[in-house]
Amino acid sequence: MPTPRDLFARFQRKVLAGEAGLDEEMPAENVVVEQPFAPAGHRRAEGRDKVLAMTRAGREALPLEVEKFRDVVIHETADPEVIVVEYQMVAALPGAGIWAQAAFALVLRA
Repeated sequence: MPTPRDLFARFQRKVLAGEAGLDEEMPAENVVVEQPFAPAGHRRAEGRDKVLAMTRAGREALPLEVEKFRDVVIHETADPEVIVVEYQMVAALPGAGIWAQAAFALVLRA
């Protein structure tokens, strides 16, 4: 059984390879993803199928090339199945010469 750190490392590898960060095996059936700053109607997805569809649609709509994850800090919790990860992704919009970075916080349960 993968640990939360294993799952985050897998997520990083997939994103850096230009893929959606989640694959079919990663999210639980009852997964919940909340994005409080997303546009209305896209802030919360519940269930594996909806989360995977949201992830694929996001990659198609914004085909960024993620160059690196930086300032990654993994916080252990009292529950060994849960970590909190803070990180920044640095990415480029292909062909546009535009670079950006965004900060994220992730609560991950394995």
